[in-house]
Amino acid sequence: MKILTLLGSARKKGNTACILGWVEEELKALGHEVERVDLGNKKINGCLGCAKCKENTKAIDCIQKDDAEGVLEKMIAADVTLFTSPAYFWGFTAQVKALMDRSWSLVSGFHTPKHTSLVEGKSQALLVTGGGQYDNNVEPLFTAFGRLRSFYKAEDAGDLFIGGCTIDGQRPEDAKERALAFARAMVK
Repeated sequence: MKILTLLGSARKKGNTACILGWVEEELKALGHEVERVDLGNKKINGCLGCAKCKENTKAIDCIQKDDAEGVLEKMIAADVTLFTSPAYFWGFTAQVKALMDRSWSLVSGFHTPKHTSLVEGKSQALLVTGGGQYDNNVEPLFTAFGRLRSFYKAEDAGDLFIGGCTIDGQRPEDAKERALAFARAMVK
């Protein structure tokens, strides 16, 4: 399987990057092709809301020429896309949110019988890290991502939240075990 991982953290060696590394290693050990895109190294402008991308339902066709189109093309080519983000103020990081906004160009006719998506039938998963607990903290990220998967007409490949992470790299004792189990479940 061809798996695309999207690192949505600005910290190259932070908790999200570390846990994603464990997931990627397990996926590779299982024989899958894994490609990581570090969104912090990409220039992805915010969506202009111009709807120019809606004129062509068979291509991305955004008027902005930055790194978003290349990342979106990788999502189209992948069997599974894993979005990752630390929780920042009850939301996704700016890096992830900008790409999600620009992914509007992947979908046409939402809420109509003509709803199409360039990633329809592909699988998508979400990995979030944070310092707090799930309740009253990160549940809106998972709700929003579930709706995004529906918008994409994508399949659910799973979700994982690892809370109790600290800025100095402390993680729960079972974090690696949970990450490896998540990787295996993603590709069942």
